[in-house]
Amino acid sequence: MAAVNGPSNALDPGNAARSTLKLENTEKRDTLITIEKRYQKQWQESGVFNATAPTTTEIPAGSASKDLHQNYPKYFGTFAFPYMNGTLHAGHSFTASKVEYTAGFSRMQGKRVLFPLGFHCTGMPIKACADKLTEDVRKFGQNFEKYKEEQQVDGDDPALAPTQAETKEDITKFTSKKSKAAAKGVKLKYQFQIMLALGIPKGEIHRFADANYWLEYFPPLCKRDLNNFGARIDWRRSFVTTDANPYYDAFVRWQMNRLKELNKIQYGSRYTIYSPKDGQPCMDHDRTEGEGVAPQEYTAMKLKVKEWAPEAAKVIEGKIPDSAKVYFVPATLRPETMYGQTCCFVGPKIKYGIFKVSENEYFVITKRAAWNMAFQDTFFKNGRFPRDASELMPIVELTGTSVIGTLVNAPLSIHKEGIRILPMDTVSPTKGTGVVTSVPSDSPDDYSMVTDLAKKADYYGIKKEWAELEILPIVETPSYGNLTAPFLVKKMKINSPKDTKLLADAKDLAYKEGYYKGTMLVGDFKGEPVEAAKPKVRAQLLQCGDALEYAEPNGHVLSRSADECVVAYLGQWFLNYGENDPAWRNQVLDYVRNDMETYSSETKNGFEKNLEWLNRWACARTYGLGSKLPWEPKFLVESLSDSTIYMAYYTIAHFLHSDNFGTQPGIFSIKPSQMLDEVWDYIFCRREISESLLESSGISRSDLETMRREFEYWYPLDQRISGKDLIPNHLTFFLYIHTALFPREYWPRGIRANGHLMLNGEKMSKSTGNFLTLNDAVTKYGADATRIALADAGDGVEDANFEEAVANQIILRMYTLKEWCEDILKDASLRTSTSSASTTLWDKLFLNEMHTLVHQAHTHYTSTDYKVALKSALYDFTSTRDFYREASLAASTPMSLPLIRTYITLQALLITPIAPHWADYIYQEVLHSKTTIQNAQWPEVPLPDPSLTAIYDYIRTTSSAITSAEGQQVKRKSKGKATNYDPEQPKRLTIYIATSFPSWQSRYIDLVKTFHSKAALEDKALNAEVGRMGESKKAMPFVQALKKRLQNGEDAGDVFERKLAFEEVEVLEQMLRGLRKTVGKCRGVEVVSVEEGQEEGKKVGRIERSEGEDVGKVGEERGLLGAAEMAVPGGPTFYFENV
Repeated sequence: MAAVNGPSNALDPGNAARSTLKLENTEKRDTLITIEKRYQKQWQESGVFNATAPTTTEIPAGSASKDLHQNYPKYFGTFAFPYMNGTLHAGHSFTASKVEYTAGFSRMQGKRVLFPLGFHCTGMPIKACADKLTEDVRKFGQNFEKYKEEQQVDGDDPALAPTQAETKEDITKFTSKKSKAAAKGVKLKYQFQIMLALGIPKGEIHRFADANYWLEYFPPLCKRDLNNFGARIDWRRSFVTTDANPYYDAFVRWQMNRLKELNKIQYGSRYTIYSPKDGQPCMDHDRTEGEGVAPQEYTAMKLKVKEWAPEAAKVIEGKIPDSAKVYFVPATLRPETMYGQTCCFVGPKIKYGIFKVSENEYFVITKRAAWNMAFQDTFFKNGRFPRDASELMPIVELTGTSVIGTLVNAPLSIHKEGIRILPMDTVSPTKGTGVVTSVPSDSPDDYSMVTDLAKKADYYGIKKEWAELEILPIVETPSYGNLTAPFLVKKMKINSPKDTKLLADAKDLAYKEGYYKGTMLVGDFKGEPVEAAKPKVRAQLLQCGDALEYAEPNGHVLSRSADECVVAYLGQWFLNYGENDPAWRNQVLDYVRNDMETYSSETKNGFEKNLEWLNRWACARTYGLGSKLPWEPKFLVESLSDSTIYMAYYTIAHFLHSDNFGTQPGIFSIKPSQMLDEVWDYIFCRREISESLLESSGISRSDLETMRREFEYWYPLDQRISGKDLIPNHLTFFLYIHTALFPREYWPRGIRANGHLMLNGEKMSKSTGNFLTLNDAVTKYGADATRIALADAGDGVEDANFEEAVANQIILRMYTLKEWCEDILKDASLRTSTSSASTTLWDKLFLNEMHTLVHQAHTHYTSTDYKVALKSALYDFTSTRDFYREASLAASTPMSLPLIRTYITLQALLITPIAPHWADYIYQEVLHSKTTIQNAQWPEVPLPDPSLTAIYDYIRTTSSAITSAEGQQVKRKSKGKATNYDPEQPKRLTIYIATSFPSWQSRYIDLVKTFHSKAALEDKALNAEVGRMGESKKAMPFVQALKKRLQNGEDAGDVFERKLAFEEVEVLEQMLRGLRKTVGKCRGVEVVSVEEGQEEGKKVGRIERSEGEDVGKVGEERGLLGAAEMAVPGGPTFYFENV
C-alpha cells in the first residue's frame, strides 16, 4: 500500500499550498473565526438570505415589471456556477466576492436581493475522469493495492525540438526547467492519484468511477466553503444540471425546442474541433488544453508530380502504380496569389508520407495533416471516421531531403513548364500540411528564401536556376507597388530567412495591404479588388479539381480524455451564431453598444470583437453528461449550450424542488412531467395563461401566477460577474440566447468581467505550491480577512493579486479594532455631554470627516470599485479615528462618548458589505442591537461642511509637512550629512502665515475660473495650460489646491476671491499644543504673520513656554527668514532653530 500513497509529496493535498505563507501565532485569528462561525450559524438558521418577490396580493398579477421594480427595488446578481469536478479555489471566490459585496451593499440600500448558486455538471470532464477511474480500479484493484510506484527521471523524457523562439544561442548546453521534485518522483499519471492529491480519502476514490457520485460529493463541499466564506446565497434555489435533475432537464429541453423553432438551431455539415477517441465534437469546456482554438480553413492546392527527384524515385519504385497521379498538397490562406508560384517548399528533416486517396490518386503530406484530412471526407467517405491511426498508414515514407528537385505542375502558375520542390528549414510539421507553395512576389518569407537559395545553391544542394524563375507582379498595392515582398524586404533591410522577427512583421504588412487594398493584375478576375477576387479564385480552383478544402485546429487542442483533437467535417446540430444570422448578431451588438452596462471599455470592446468573429457553434455531442436533445435523443446538449439562461431557472427553482436533484418537492407540489414547454413559455412571459394550459399541465392558476411573478420581478438579471476568459464563449452565448428567447425588458442589464487572480504576485499553480482553495484561505485567515484581502486585490479586467501578507495583517487590524471598540465604550473618562458648548473643534472635524467618508464609500460601492470602497470604509475611517484620538489627547480633552458610539456604528455599517461577520458582532454584541446588521440600512448622514473639510485638510497637511521636515533632518544627520539645525537638541518652531496672496497668483485664479465655468477641470488640459504660462513649479501646487477646494464643495466665489473657509490663526492656535508634543525636544512654537514685501512679521500665535524660557509675546515684531517668502494664506511655511 505504500506504493499507492507514494513517497512523493505530489500526492499530499497540502502540497499545492507548500509555497504559501506560514502562520505561527493564530490566537487572534482563532478568536475572529469563532465569532464568524457563530454568525454564519445565525444567518443560516434565520434564513436571512432567502429572497422572495412581492406577492400577487401586494401587487396584482399582470402588473408591469417597471411598477414592481419601482415599488420594490431589487438586485439579482450571479457568477458562473462552478463545475463540480473539485472544490472551489481562490479564483472562484474572487469572482464570487464581487457579487457578494454588491449583494451586501444592495441590501443596505433597501433592495430585495437574490444571490443564488447552482452546480454545473454537464459535459465531458466528470465522465472522462470517471471512466479513467474505472480503468484504474480494473488495473489496480478497488483500493489500488496492485499499483507499483513509477519513477521517471529527466533522461527518460524524449527530447523535444525547441521552437524557433525557444532556441538558445548555444544549443549544446542543456538546462532543465523542472524542479527537483518534479524531475524525479511520482507523476500524477493516473486519475486515482489526482483524487488523492485533491484530498479524497483513498477508500472512497473507487466510488467516483460512477459519474453520478461526483454530483453527490462536490456540491455539498462547495456549499460548505461558501457558507464558511459568509456568502449571502439563497441555497433554496440550488440544483445540479444534466438529466439528474428532471426539472432542470425539462427547462433545457424547452430552451432547445424553442431555439429550433426560431431557426436558431440548425443542422448541417461544417468544420468543428473533434476528438477521434471520444467520437464527438470537443467544445471549449471539453478541453484540457486549447480553449478558444477554432478550425482554420485552408485551400489545399494539388501540385501534380511531373518528374520525381532521383532519390525519391528509387524509394517509390514499385510501390505506386506508374499511371497514378501523385500530388504535393500545400495548404494556403491566399489562393488569389497562386498565379505567382515559382517553387514549392518542404522541410528537409520532416518525414512525409504518400497517402492513398483513391486507386489512382495519392497525396504527399505529413501524417498529422493526413490524420486531419481523414475526418474531412478525403481518405474515408460517407461520413465514416477512423478511430485510430492504424487505419491510415502511408504507402511510402520519405524525408523532405529525398524529394528536393522534384518537378511539379502548379495550378494557375504562369510557369506552365512546372516548378521545383525546394528546401526551407522553417517549414513547420505541425502547421498546414508540411508542404508550402512559394509566391515570392507577395510573401516576404518566400522572397527571402528563394533569394538565399539562389545565392547558396551549392550549399543547399540544388541547381541555381530552380530558384531563379521569373517573379511576375500578381497584385497591385497603393503602398508597396506590384511586387510587395521585394519592396518590404528591401525597405526593412531583411538580409536572410533567419530574420524571423522582421519577416513576421513584413508578412503582416503584406497580407493586410494586399487583402484590403490590393487589385488583381492577372487571371480571370484581373482588375477586381483582392477582397472580392479571393473567394472567386478559390471556388474556381475547387470546381476544376485543382484544389480541395482543408481545415485544422489553429492551435493545439487536447480533450479531457487526453486525445489530441483534429478538425472534422461532419453533420451536426449547431447554434446559428454569427454572420449566418446577421439580424440576430446585430441585435446583440446593438444591445452591447448602447444599452448594457459593461463597467469597463475593455469588456465592451471584448464583446464587440468576439461578436464580429464568432460563428456557428456545435450544441450537441454523444459523450458525457447532460440533457438529451429533444428531437434526437442520441445527442446530448453540450455544456456551453445548456448554461446560457439558467439564471431564469433560479427564479422559480425553489417552487419545484427542495434538493439539488429534484427528488424532494419544493414549495409547490409540481411534478417534472407537468413542466410542459407551454408552462415555461408562460412563466417566462412568452405567452398568457389559458384554460387549455391549466388543463394540460394540471398546475393551478395561482401557482402559475406566483412563478411568473417571481420571474418577472427578479428579471432582468442586474449583474453577471465572470472571469474575462468567458467573454469569447459563455458570456456571448448568454447574450445571444437571452435576446432570442425573452422580451427585451428581460435582457441582462450588466456584465462585469474581472481578471484572473494571482497569489502573492505570482500565477496560482499547484505544481509550484503557490495555490489556495477557498477552504484553505478561509481556514488559514478566516472569512473576513479573506474577504478584505480579495477586495484589496483589485477590480479591473487586468489580473488582480491576493496578498497573503495583507490577509495576515488584516487579522491583527480587525482584532485590534474589535478590542478597541469593546474597551473604549467602557472608558469612564470619555465626555458624555452632547451640548454644543462642550463640543470641541476636534469633535466637529471628526464627525464631518466621517460624513465625508460615508458619502465616498457609498459612491465607490455604487460603482463597484471595491478596492477604493475598502479604503474609504475601513482604512481611511480608522485613520480619521486616529486623528481624533491623537488631537484630543494633545489638547488634553477627553473624547466624546456619543461621538465614539457614532464612529463604531458607522464603522460597522460601512464595512458590512465586505466584512459582515465582524460588523454583525460589533452591531449586536458591542452596540447591543437586537437585529442582524444584514438587515440594516446604509447610514443617512448630512453632506460634509466644506469649511470643516478645509480645516481638516489644513491641519493634516500642515502637521504632516512639519513632521516630515523634521524626519528628513534626522535622516540626514544619521547619514553624516549637513543639517539646518541639530534635530536632537532643544529647538523652537516658527510657523509663517501670510495675510494676503502673492500678486502672481491672479493670473492662475483667472485660468482656473475659466476652466471652472466650462465645467472642464480635467488635469490634462488644465496642467498643459499652466505649463505654457511658464511658472509651473510654483503655480502647479497652487492650481491643484484651488481645484481641490472646488471639488470639496467650497463656494466658488470664496475660492476665486482667495478667501479661506476658516480663520487660519484660530486653527493654528488649536494645533500648537499638539505640535509641541509631536516635535521632538520642542521648547516652543510661535506663529508669525507676514505681508508681501515686508521685512518683518508680527507674532500672532499663542505662546508656549518650556523650562522657564520665554519665547516672546503676541504682537511683537519679528525679523523674517527666507522660509517666510513662500507662505500663502492656507499654505504656511515653517522654520526650526535650536535654542
